[in-house]
Amino acid sequence: MTKELWINLPVKDLSKSKEFFSKIDFSLHPRHMNSSEMAGLVIGDKKVMVMLFPESAFKGFVGNEIADTTKGTEVLFSIDAASPEEVDEMVRKAVNAGGTVYGELGYKDGWMYGAGFADLDGHRWNVLYMDMEPKNPLLRILFFTNNNKISS
Repeated sequence: MTKELWINLPVKDLSKSKEFFSKIDFSLHPRHMNSSEMAGLVIGDKKVMVMLFPESAFKGFVGNEIADTTKGTEVLFSIDAASPEEVDEMVRKAVNAGGTVYGELGYKDGWMYGAGFADLDGHRWNVLYMDMEPKNPLLRILFFTNNNKISS
């Protein structure tokens, strides 16, 4: 049975990528802290591992070309946030660290607040706060099923 999942990403400049992700408060795995060959990002309470590899090493693993992130998106990473303010803060930090916003801050469907940013290599990250108990009565009816309890 599978115990863990590692997500591997190619990066153009490993040290700049480590600096970028540190600035947006992602933890670097201590095992790879001083490595010039890889870096491990530990994300969230479940400690999902995203491994960063120089493009040449990554290309050796996959045996084909690396996706051109200026022409398409190979994957979208979605991260939850505890509040709309936390979404704002992460996106602000990403921009200050050199990332770019591709999805503006805002609410969608009245219950989800989020935005999207691209890291230094063009990988797209989506940061979302989901209000699991929408305040609008019509949205509450649409969103919840018979199995969900809504507290007043």
